[in-house]
Amino acid sequence: MKLDMSALSRLQADLRNLDPNNPGSWPVSIRNLALVLLMLLLGGLGYWFQIQPQITALKAAQNREPELRLSFEAKQRQVANLDAYKIQLREMQERFATMLRQLPSQTEMANLLQDISQTRVGTGLEEQIFKPEAERPLEFYAEAPIRIRLTGTYHQMGDFASGLAALPRIVTLSNISLSNAKTGADQLVMDATAMTYRYLEEPQVQGSVVGNKPGATP
Repeated sequence: MKLDMSALSRLQADLRNLDPNNPGSWPVSIRNLALVLLMLLLGGLGYWFQIQPQITALKAAQNREPELRLSFEAKQRQVANLDAYKIQLREMQERFATMLRQLPSQTEMANLLQDISQTRVGTGLEEQIFKPEAERPLEFYAEAPIRIRLTGTYHQMGDFASGLAALPRIVTLSNISLSNAKTGADQLVMDATAMTYRYLEEPQVQGSVVGNKPGATP
């Protein structure tokens, strides 16, 4: 214990007599101690500013690994099914083209109206109202409603609906209302809207798009 106290006293004396401007004159024990402290300080700074951020980034990457793995597997399945998607896209394009061919152009609308009228004549229904109304342009086609009022039997009206469905063009019936006719017990009056659709030619589609822009002239 006496040796330890004397060594401690000498160390304290050496520390009091140190010249900060001349480290080379320090005792060897003090220089060694200062070197150890400097190494610990540099190691702590290096860990805090260099290693710790990398550890944090590594943990963040490890936490994202399951999400990235799922994303990779999903994209891998998409790549594996790319050929099937291309086939489906071609089939959809062909079906879309077929549906477009079922929409009459502006020059074919008169023939379609005549087909609807001929279908009515073929079923024996009496026509009271057959009034094409204003078209409603949409994105690439226009709705063309026709207000109709027909008189006849229930079976005749069913034949008329079936005849419209058999036309090569798309015609649907909506807003159907049936009431008893005054001409006979089995006679009915049908008010309905026969809706057909007209394909908009390219200039008309571009015009409708421009007309929908703010500030554009309709």
